Amino acid sequence: MLLHDTALIFGRYARQTLRSRFAMLFGVLMPLLYLLFFGPLLTGLPLGSRGSSWQVLVPGLLLQLGLFGAAFAGFTIIIEKSQGIVERMRVTPVSRLALLLGRVLRDAAVFVFQAVLLVLAALAMGLRAPLAGILIGFAFVALLTLSLASLSYALAMIVRTPQEFGPAINAMTMPAMLLSGLMLPMTLAPGWLDVLSHFMPFRYLVDAVRDAYVGSYATAHMLYGVLVALGFAALSVTVGTRVFRKAGA
Repeated sequence: MLLHDTALIFGRYARQTLRSRFAMLFGVLMPLLYLLFFGPLLTGLPLGSRGSSWQVLVPGLLLQLGLFGAAFAGFTIIIEKSQGIVERMRVTPVSRLALLLGRVLRDAAVFVFQAVLLVLAALAMGLRAPLAGILIGFAFVALLTLSLASLSYALAMIVRTPQEFGPAINAMTMPAMLLSGLMLPMTLAPGWLDVLSHFMPFRYLVDAVRDAYVGSYATAHMLYGVLVALGFAALSVTVGTRVFRKAGA
């Protein structure tokens, strides 16, 4: 029944997404602008990392796409609460875990699709990376989306208004972006800032994807990235499920 219910919820939200193709394509605009206007500035600069400037920038942009997109996914829950949709779902026998998984799997599919568009644009601009590394990058985007969307939906079930939700998300995403080395490797930062960044789990994901983009798969960065991504996903889904069950979502 869990698989059936998850597929049912996934299908419902996937159909909504397909009816708003413009919004789905517009979501990739910010990373694409970074790619077009920021990427050429890095060409030839000593970035303290293996690979070309594109192999440094594109992995960060992929995870930036998942970070900002999934973190704000909870806005849909707030809208549904105001329209009474959540109230109607509470009286159905659908699994509360399925209500969460159906949503986050839709989000993961959307952001992986946007990641594909971003990589295709990067390839046209000069990115060269092994196919296996590119696929690993998509897997990390999916796991990051799964994690952050789960937490975002959980927070949206707790708060009452968009005015409470938006500032809370901004307060979390901006430090995460700055301390994860999404735009530039943290090895370029002062020593104290580099040490501080190791307490940010997203850094390990960025380092792992950058290794994958230069064809290095059996590295400590990759091991830590996989462990952190899987652990963070398991923790986030668990928290999200508990909130959904407690709220009777």
